[in-house]
Amino acid sequence: MGIKAKNPRTDGQRFQIADDYSDLTKFEPEKSLLTKLAKHGGRDASGRVSMRHRGGGNKIMYRVIDFKRDKDMRAKVLGVEYDPNRNARIALLQYDDGEKRYILAPLGLAVGETIETGEEAEIKAGNALPLRSIPIGTMIHNVELEPGAGGKLARAAGTGIMLVAKEGAYATVKLPSGEQRMIHAHCRATVGQIGNIDAKNVQLGKAGKKRHRGRRPEVRGVVMNPCDHPHGGGEGKSGIGRIQPVSPWGKPALGKKTRSPNRHSDRFILIHRPRG
Repeated sequence: MGIKAKNPRTDGQRFQIADDYSDLTKFEPEKSLLTKLAKHGGRDASGRVSMRHRGGGNKIMYRVIDFKRDKDMRAKVLGVEYDPNRNARIALLQYDDGEKRYILAPLGLAVGETIETGEEAEIKAGNALPLRSIPIGTMIHNVELEPGAGGKLARAAGTGIMLVAKEGAYATVKLPSGEQRMIHAHCRATVGQIGNIDAKNVQLGKAGKKRHRGRRPEVRGVVMNPCDHPHGGGEGKSGIGRIQPVSPWGKPALGKKTRSPNRHSDRFILIHRPRG
């Protein structure tokens, strides 16, 4: 992937840094792997808004991704595509029996390459193996937390996990956050780092591009009235009037840790991610 700064011919392009999509090789999705994606406008099953500032946006179809990588057969890479549902690229595979599947495209995966799944697979970008079969020090992604449950960790663009140790039935991995945790050695992972590493450097440049993604405008609490937000009110340009910023409902915000203590998975964490 590459990025490019637009010439400021318009106000919206003045600070825009766009994706040039130079890493794409296929521009039409595989129709057999598309499903409809309904919009809910941030509303839950009861019809109430559970996530604010959502709604509108372009119509998109969901690409069915193979996160489990449970087909132990050789496959050929047909192309690398754009996925509107994630910032990572996806690769279209065709297995020896003719079946096609999408996977997350790792860095360096090229069209025409052959990848495979299983304990005897080569340590090569795109191949999926159990953690017990992967050498220590290998960069991996799409890592399972439970055997057979499908990849849950390191699925965003540019992310990767380092396999740092193996002991008994568990392997120790180091996450991008700095956290180190144990995962069962039967869990599968894919070798390599997720591609599209420049996704974090893209700047939309204008509010309209946010609307295309289904993100509606947000209003700061300090410019509201006291009846609408705890930060509201005051004469002129005033502060929030309290030590800890809060949500519209008075709950602590901006830095308050919300993860529930004593979760079942906490016992597998060896080193917690840095606070702050």
